[in-house]
Amino acid sequence: MSRQPKAQPATYADLLRVPEHLVAELIDGELVTSPRPALRHARAASMLGVVIGGPFGIGSGGPGGWVILDEPELHLGDNVLVPDLAGWRRERMPQLPDAAYLTLSPDWVCEVVSPATGAHDRADKLPIYAREGTGHAWLVDPSLQTLEVFRREGDRFWTLLATFVGDRKVRAEPFDAAELDLALLWAR
Repeated sequence: MSRQPKAQPATYADLLRVPEHLVAELIDGELVTSPRPALRHARAASMLGVVIGGPFGIGSGGPGGWVILDEPELHLGDNVLVPDLAGWRRERMPQLPDAAYLTLSPDWVCEVVSPATGAHDRADKLPIYAREGTGHAWLVDPSLQTLEVFRREGDRFWTLLATFVGDRKVRAEPFDAAELDLALLWAR
């Protein structure tokens, strides 16, 4: 991961100049870039999108009522973030806008952490999500085979609700209406 501090805050124009093989974000005036995810990371994010998207995104085997997106570009205040997955309750986003990015903070966000991005996801991005009103956050670590589930408390703070490890079947907020088989997330 690379940070590009400047005398002046980085702009969206700076972000657009980043080569396409990198993920670029603007965080508190800094341009932050990271390489595209490794295969274990991509597998965990892809499988989680499938497992959550079925029952919650389209209502197959679950209640539906959500819009689930992979790597949406979020413009939250002056920050531009790209979570691995994000979800909005349909009552807050009845239709997907015809736009390149979203300004509506998600109800749930998931970051698949890696050794290169874990500290950035925790220290930089989670506080922004909380400040902008995201209700739940998940941190998935394919190397450690863990799922950490957080709920926002108050305006800015997260409460850790659970840490699940290994090949377990779990129910995790806000998607606790359906069981999640964590074994599906870990590349084999």
